[in-house]
Formats: sequence, structure tokens, C-alpha cells
Amino acid sequence: MKKPDPTEQALDRLSVLRNEHDEQVIATELKAFLKNRSNLVMAKAAKIACEARVTHLVPDLAAAFHRLMKDPAKLDKGCAATSEIVGALYELDYVEPEVYLLGVHHVQMEGSFGPPVDVAAKLRGLSAMGLARTRYPHALDEIVSLLIDDCPQARMGAVRALAANGGLAGALLLKLKILTGESDPDVLAECFSGLLASTPETSTRLVARYMDSEDLYVAEVAIFALGSSRLPEALELLKERLGRTAGGPRRKALLLAIAMIRSEAAIELLLSLLPESTAQSAKEIIAALAIFRSNETVRTRVESAISRFADKSVHEAFRQQF
Repeated sequence: MKKPDPTEQALDRLSVLRNEHDEQVIATELKAFLKNRSNLVMAKAAKIACEARVTHLVPDLAAAFHRLMKDPAKLDKGCAATSEIVGALYELDYVEPEVYLLGVHHVQMEGSFGPPVDVAAKLRGLSAMGLARTRYPHALDEIVSLLIDDCPQARMGAVRALAANGGLAGALLLKLKILTGESDPDVLAECFSGLLASTPETSTRLVARYMDSEDLYVAEVAIFALGSSRLPEALELLKERLGRTAGGPRRKALLLAIAMIRSEAAIELLLSLLPESTAQSAKEIIAALAIFRSNETVRTRVESAISRFADKSVHEAFRQQF
């Protein structure tokens, strides 16, 4: 008879523990699992501690991290546990810098089908976010180096850290990052969104400049960042750019971004475009307005606005979207 695998047993128990209602039982068992020999078990225990908001396990999480960092290449393949622990500490508002300082500098090269890869990028990014929350006097000095990290995940964490807790200095660093260029579209999107959230009064026009990028992906990143910001000035800039866009994917992105503003002015703008639209344009506007499908007033107004269209495809688009 096959001997039960202790790691699988521990992972199964953790799955059950996730639905446990007794906080004392959860805390007691998680405390033990954070000392498990398997980094996968430790990772899952840290994740559950975070989900259950077991704040008094914070010292145990920090201690587990330090144990793993004594020999991370051997004890924590893929940085599975250290990443989950730092993520949990961040969510549980841990503000001591030592763990984050270790994480922000950690590089762990592991074998792959090709050249060795750095598996610690996520850990560095999470550590940057945590470090920015501490009172460590040189936090920005540590974080700024990650803006040029080779791995997008690490750069993403640095951007989020600077946007959320970097203050004016952080915003200026994000602006510099945008102006000097970022090769990864997802990191660039995070730069745009972070800047719009931290300093909207000086950032909307900078981001709007990228709507004209010849690179459609970059243009769409800027367009959707403006839409997600829900700023009145962003709506005006999107409206102006829409007026200069005849069709194609850029126009579809602009229509959706206007809807994403989710203001009455944005809804009115889209509805006002319907009566004079071509059938194709009407279908694109309907697709954008579909984010309001649960709003009966909007639904009724869209249905009324398309009543003049003889093209059955417009009415079919409405039925499908709403």
C-alpha cells in the first residue's frame, strides 16, 4: 500500500481549514504549518492567514520568512513561500522594514528549459510595496532601483509602491519613468494609473499625449488608464480625441474608456452619438454602453435611440449586449 505523502496531506488539511470558522483552530494550525518542511505548505498557510486576517500570526510569518532566507535556493524553490509571506505581511499591515529590505534585494536564479531564470521578481515587487509603507528613512532609495529591474514584475511592484506611498517624490519618479520609456505595456499601464491616482491635477494631459502613440497597444493603455481614472478632465480629453478618430480599434477603445468614466456626462455623451451614427458605429457605442446593462434607464434610452435603425444587426447587437 502506498504511503501517504505528508505534503499532500498538509495541503489537503489547509484546504479544509480555509472553511473553518473557529479562529483559534485556524490560528493554531496555521502556526504549525508555517514551520512545515514544504515551502508549498508554508505558502498556502501564509495565503490563508492573509485571507482570514489572522493578524496575531504576523510574528510567525516574519519568523518563517527569515528561516527560509537562510538558504532560499534550497528551502524555497520558486520563491513560492517567501512571496506569499511578504504578500500576507503587506496585507496585514506589517510595517517593520527588515523583511522587506531582504526581499527587495533578493535574486534567485533557477534552472529552466532554457537559461536560468530569476524567480524572485514577484518577491522584489511585493517587498517594494511593503517597504514603502514603513518608516525606513531610505525606502525610496531602495525602491527606485527596481524601476530599472530586468523583470517586469519587480518594476510593477516598484511603480505601485511609489504611486501608493511615495508622495510627490514618488509621483515625479513615475513621471520620469514614463518619459524615459517603459518596454512592458502592463508596467506602463500601472505608471499611468498610479500617476493619475496620485497627482491627477498634473498628470491627465501627460497621459493623454500617449493616446496619439503610433503603437496602438501604448495608445490603448493610455486611453483605458484615463477611463479608469473617472476624472472629469479625462472625459474631456477622451471626447476631444474621439472627435479626431474616424474608426478602427482606437475608436472602440475610446468609446469604452468614456463609458468607464461612469458619470452622467459620459453616458449622455455616448447616447448623443447614437442618432447620427452609422450602423457599425452604433454597434460599437452599444458595446461600450453595455457596462450599464443593469441600469434600466440606460437600457431603455439605448433601445429608444436605435429604434430608427433599419439595419437588423444593430438591434441584434443590442439584444446580445443588453
